[in-house]
Amino acid sequence: MDRRKFLKAGGSVLPIAGLLPAGILDLIGADVAPPKKDPLPIAGLNPSTRPMVSEAFAEPADYTLRIGTGLVEVAPQHIISTTTYNGQFPGPLLRFKEGQRTVVDIYNDTDRPEQFHWHGQFIPVDVDGAAEEGTPYIPAHGMRREVFIPKPAGLRFYHTHTIAGPDLNAGQYSGQVGPVYIDPATPLIPVTHYDREEFIVLKEFDPYFMRGGDMAMDFLAGKEIPELKAMQEAAEKQHPETPKGYEVGYKIFTINGHQLGHGKPIPVKHGERILFHILNGSATEIRSLALSGHTFKVVALDGFPVPHPAEVPVLWIGTAERISAIVEMKTPGVWIMGDLADDDRSNGMGIVIHYEGHSGKPQWITPKPFMWDYTLFGKHNTLAPEPDEVIEMIFAKQQAADKGFNRWTINGVAFDMMNMAPMFQLKQGKRYRLHMRNASDDIHPMHLHRHSFEITKIAGKHTSGIMKDVVMLGGFQEIEVDFVADNPGLTLFHCHMQLHMDFGFMALFDYV
Repeated sequence: MDRRKFLKAGGSVLPIAGLLPAGILDLIGADVAPPKKDPLPIAGLNPSTRPMVSEAFAEPADYTLRIGTGLVEVAPQHIISTTTYNGQFPGPLLRFKEGQRTVVDIYNDTDRPEQFHWHGQFIPVDVDGAAEEGTPYIPAHGMRREVFIPKPAGLRFYHTHTIAGPDLNAGQYSGQVGPVYIDPATPLIPVTHYDREEFIVLKEFDPYFMRGGDMAMDFLAGKEIPELKAMQEAAEKQHPETPKGYEVGYKIFTINGHQLGHGKPIPVKHGERILFHILNGSATEIRSLALSGHTFKVVALDGFPVPHPAEVPVLWIGTAERISAIVEMKTPGVWIMGDLADDDRSNGMGIVIHYEGHSGKPQWITPKPFMWDYTLFGKHNTLAPEPDEVIEMIFAKQQAADKGFNRWTINGVAFDMMNMAPMFQLKQGKRYRLHMRNASDDIHPMHLHRHSFEITKIAGKHTSGIMKDVVMLGGFQEIEVDFVADNPGLTLFHCHMQLHMDFGFMALFDYV
């Protein structure tokens, strides 16, 4: 059996887990149940055939997570029932040391199989947490022990990676989101001094379907490319009677699981420098964040230090993006840090920043318009190395083509969940440039699993040094990013909006 068949077999490798040589469980995630007084058999297999594997649990887990129904009190007397980790939202902060082997036990207390994705980490496919790559599911009412080496350093996160489709209680619409911070193996010299950290998770609840819907587009730097716009217009003219496809809206907006005014304020002191680690844990929304009278000094994007830290008045954060930014507390008072959208902020997307010794009603002052431009944080006048190969991609929308939902294609092909055939074959060690062209009017936060990429051209400008794992591609715009094929196996590439990936917006890379 070759490696690909070995991984795709998933559960078929598990009956021999108890006989594997010592150390092999470091390389594969073992679907096993924990030993109690009498060791339990491997989860998910026929009890008459599965062996005991108590030796797989000879060491305690560093962290234990339970997937199950939890209650999130977003405001007094307003309690939401959703799927959570350890009965809370956000899930607990997991703090690892880069390169230091870790053990995590994940229990699935729900009635459906689950996937647990370690977003942004360079790990093997069997623990990455994507069925499309061959990661085994965590069975309903079963568990899985995962042993891996956390890397790279910086702000990562974990979340479910199941298909939700039309089920707004499943997938990333639920409360299955939690932050991860991987401390560097060698302490870095800080770009800017800070006094303490604060972790911020942005998330909406109570989703509903609607026809169409406007997405904010004017905040991204760059101009529309007429050729790309003409592609969508031509497709719409062929079927003028087709209604707009379903989109998702939300009624409740939260920061760290609470609506504005109902969570604990963040206490600060005049002169403090706070490093905010901000995660957009939304299923489908792009978020903004501003703090009246203050600026954000962006020091890292998606956990990677930026070559050129820069101060900005507003943060724009695509779905699944992370920003680490230092705010110097130099404007005393009681302030709101929140989304620019008045409706979203009034419905909860904000948190109070409370200076010591001050009182009164929290204040909000809308900042001046600001264009979000990734190149602000890159190397100036320095080009990235030339790639070994350029992969051309065109993203397009087939309006309301799948039972009223928009179908999404990459190079004219919608991802087939039944077949899951790789679209692109790579060679290990080669540097690839993805030239992505968006022939739709939507912004797409594009994510590559198990790798990072370097932005080499965006908004019509060349840049280098900006490493990420998610990047926003504007409507009718193009972008170029480079990555090195240095983590073999099936690798998933997709738009991180749940509604888009569920309806075709995925592709697989493969190399051994």
